[in-house]
Amino acid sequence: MRSLVVCSVLTCLAFTALAGEVFDLGGGREIRGDVVKETADTVFVDLGYTIIGIPKKEIVARRAAVAEGGTGKAKATRKYLYSTATNLKETSVRENVEITGPSVVLITTPTGLGSGFIVSKEGHVITNSHVIQGEQDIAVTLFEKKKHGFEKRKIKKVKIVAVNPYIDLALLKLEEDKEFPLVYLGDSDILKRGETVFAIGNPQGFERSVTQGIVSTRNRYWAGLTFIQTTAALNPGNSGGPLFNLKGEVIGVNAWIYRGTEGMNFSIPVNQLKWFLRDKDAFAFDKDNPNTGYRYLPPPKKGKPKPKAGKTPGPDDRG
Repeated sequence: MRSLVVCSVLTCLAFTALAGEVFDLGGGREIRGDVVKETADTVFVDLGYTIIGIPKKEIVARRAAVAEGGTGKAKATRKYLYSTATNLKETSVRENVEITGPSVVLITTPTGLGSGFIVSKEGHVITNSHVIQGEQDIAVTLFEKKKHGFEKRKIKKVKIVAVNPYIDLALLKLEEDKEFPLVYLGDSDILKRGETVFAIGNPQGFERSVTQGIVSTRNRYWAGLTFIQTTAALNPGNSGGPLFNLKGEVIGVNAWIYRGTEGMNFSIPVNQLKWFLRDKDAFAFDKDNPNTGYRYLPPPKKGKPKPKAGKTPGPDDRG
């Protein structure tokens, strides 16, 4: 009987597409909606027209919902590669982290690491260009929400789509045929001084670290560009990660800190990111084009070259 009830609920959900969380019950059964209460044994989910209790022992996995429009509390709109949402309400950092956390990723290369975040259900990832500068061997680690916590999964098939070194942004694509959890992009032009913000990233490799602060100013000028100055603590490894407002929207891309000081951290305004995504074709990555900011020199030849017959070795013949 329980299976029949779940199937009936799923039929309705196909039309409502509520935001919130998705609960995998196994056997192709899913329930999605907003969590209104959670006890030790049960999760209570708002389906829009009723609230149901799901026994935790029946939940195989749970994750943040990828909303694409619909009639739920948060109505999403797809623009280019990214999505925005209306009707989002401010909530606590703790609640926001539960929803947005699975969309924040760890990016590793042979020479370092950084952070990033997923902006499309197809697996497009944003990070700083300096995180992947000079590299093509890139791996992205996802932190997928499971029944008993998070599970790490590394994706090694990662494509560089576009790079703009001047504004320090890069667009990657996870080469997997599946749906990924995404975050919404907000509006950095309406930020206010003193507004609460928080960052999620991997500083010094400490995965999924969360820091909280305020907006010091939304338009700090530096080296020909403007940045959001924030007191949310950032460190090496946070680069490329998201800066969120209390609606769970990305309002900046964490980029750099002012060394030797405290509370002076800087993020690229999300409206610059939107411009980068709209015009991504202008910054399409080409490993053979030096204008992309990447230049790969041929590796040195192995061994010591032999001098030509009848010629005394000189400076140009040394290995």
